[in-house]
Amino acid sequence: MHTIVSGKVEKGLEESDIVLEGEVHMGGQSSFTLVHVYADESVLISHGGVEMGQGLHTKVIQVAALACGILHEQIHIDETSTNKVPNSQPSAASMSTNLYGMATLNACEQILARLAPIYDRLGPGASFSNITNAAYMHRVNMSAQGFYVVPNDRCACTVVELDVLTGDFHVLSVDILMDLGASITPAIYIGQIEGAFMQGFGLFALEELVWGDDGHPWVKRSNLFTRGPGACKIPSANDVPLDFHVWLESNRKNKFAVHSSKAVGEPPLFLGSSAFFAVKDG
Repeated sequence: MHTIVSGKVEKGLEESDIVLEGEVHMGGQSSFTLVHVYADESVLISHGGVEMGQGLHTKVIQVAALACGILHEQIHIDETSTNKVPNSQPSAASMSTNLYGMATLNACEQILARLAPIYDRLGPGASFSNITNAAYMHRVNMSAQGFYVVPNDRCACTVVELDVLTGDFHVLSVDILMDLGASITPAIYIGQIEGAFMQGFGLFALEELVWGDDGHPWVKRSNLFTRGPGACKIPSANDVPLDFHVWLESNRKNKFAVHSSKAVGEPPLFLGSSAFFAVKDG
């Protein structure tokens, strides 16, 4: 922690280092994926994860496309349903990509192993369409169920400017370095890191639960006053750091995850605490 004093304004700098163990104890932590390859080289994938804007479908498609050597447009994701993929785990704890990406890769590898004799016979110049059509004619099973059974390092450096008379502060700059292994979709990951940091900044530095108690007699007893953005201060566009930089550590292998990827959902949330400590210790 370093503090620079200039009249009534102080600048504080704080670093936060986080290690997250990527595991949730919910009775199994395993995943299934059902993959169908058709004679026209199209692929249909059913997995047990929930797409909620985090890009899970995109990542599963990328895993299958890379494994099969085909275009993303040839791969389709079916709706999540337990009549196709049973006993799915919650899409939580930053594990969905690893769980369903690895299960998808497992299913694709099973199918590719069955297609290998046809590939050897047709030669390296054969397209995936030629191979799947020949496999259909030779009655090769091109469906498979993939199964997979299962820490991240990151740090942030935050500089804030604090008015010691009013308590008003601004985040001037944030530098984040995250170890995400060989990230599958770096652009999506960087967006998630930036969003999670701002969410953590609000959680640790802005938002406060105000209950009706002796300290807040104007609130009905035991009632929560800060129930929404009208009473609870959440981060706005003006709170985004003037300088916001995110770097991804590259070429860090992770043999327990699909293509060496690592969790990105929750880990950067805790990095927002660096802003809180920069203000508090300032």
